[in-house]
Order: sequence, then structure tokens, then C-alpha cells
Amino acid sequence: MHPQTHPEIHLALHRVRAADLHAEADAYRLAASAGRPRRLRARLGRTLVDVGLRLAAAAPGPTALAR
Repeated sequence: MHPQTHPEIHLALHRVRAADLHAEADAYRLAASAGRPRRLRARLGRTLVDVGLRLAAAAPGPTALAR
């Protein structure tokens, strides 16, 4: 290996590593911003459970299938 290429290789490796770190940071930011739909999903789930419990409580009795 020629002694003059060492700094160029070091710089190229530095740029690759910096690009990797930027990609990781972007992925982290995207994952952190995606946390909000979980709240919506939880609220929707609780609403569905509430509606199901109301329907079960309002049922007149055993259905024909349950007899």
C-alpha cells in the first residue's frame, strides 16, 4: 500500500461511518415519532371493549345458538 493513500482511506471510512450514524439517527427519529399511533390504537381498543360490554349487558338473554 502506498503511504499517500492512508489519509484518503481514513477519510473514506470516516464518511461511511458518519453516513451510518446519520441513518441510525433518522431511523430513531422516525421510530420515536411513530409512537403516537399506539395511543390512538389503545383508545380505539378501549372504546371497542366498552361497546362490546354495553352490547353484552343489553342482550335480552341467551340466543337460540346457546340453548
